Amino acid sequence: MKNPCHILITGASSGIGEALAEAYAGPGVVLMLGGRNVDRLAAVASRCENRGATVLSKAIDVGNMEAMRTWIDECDGQTPLDLIIANAGISAGTGGPGGESEDQVRRIFDINLTGVINTIHPAIDHMQGRRRGQVAIISSVAGFRGMPSAPAYCASKAAVKSYGEGLRGRLCHDGVEINVVCPGFVKSRMTDANTFPMPFLMDAERAAHIIKRGLAGNKGRIVFPWPMHLFVWLLSVMPSSWADILLGRLPEKT
Repeated sequence: MKNPCHILITGASSGIGEALAEAYAGPGVVLMLGGRNVDRLAAVASRCENRGATVLSKAIDVGNMEAMRTWIDECDGQTPLDLIIANAGISAGTGGPGGESEDQVRRIFDINLTGVINTIHPAIDHMQGRRRGQVAIISSVAGFRGMPSAPAYCASKAAVKSYGEGLRGRLCHDGVEINVVCPGFVKSRMTDANTFPMPFLMDAERAAHIIKRGLAGNKGRIVFPWPMHLFVWLLSVMPSSWADILLGRLPEKT
């Protein structure tokens, strides 16, 4: 979809979601922005309005299925959605010497996987009826191979990556475009918590530009930066014994 005018973005209060909201903001554009932090969401909405966009913001938890369906139904009823970006996601540290705690694992999957499902399916229901619409799912290069430093995060992103790729083939004849986005390290509140080196760390504004361009071209898989893509691809195809040795040397998340 070259010029979407009615756009819904989750996780819009920071990072990639914030940058995408500002990248799409302009006269004639209606932005429906969801996030958990009311103050940060209001600040993003204000900047988007200064660019000429109409903004409808909502403090919401993507893990709440009923609340998400109600919100998306209301948004689509006001202005039929052209594009929905399922961006909300969280990470966590390893939880200490014992690794990720069970509570951390469950919360990561609740937001990164169930939250995506709660976001995209109400929108797809409307888009299929119109035979028109686009859905972007934000995964990660971490979804190409499980990392010992963040197994739950990697697994959640691998799940939405595979799910989105499957949906793309299933819905292409219904007029619904599905795009999977796999960024590397992007500067955000999430990456600000990392104390280890992050190769090819990219500003959120640059990431938003790449994503917006890829979505305009209906690119099925938008992966960047290319050196990180090459690295994780090599990890996914090399013998597990080699990958285990290499990954075992990487620093843990804190």
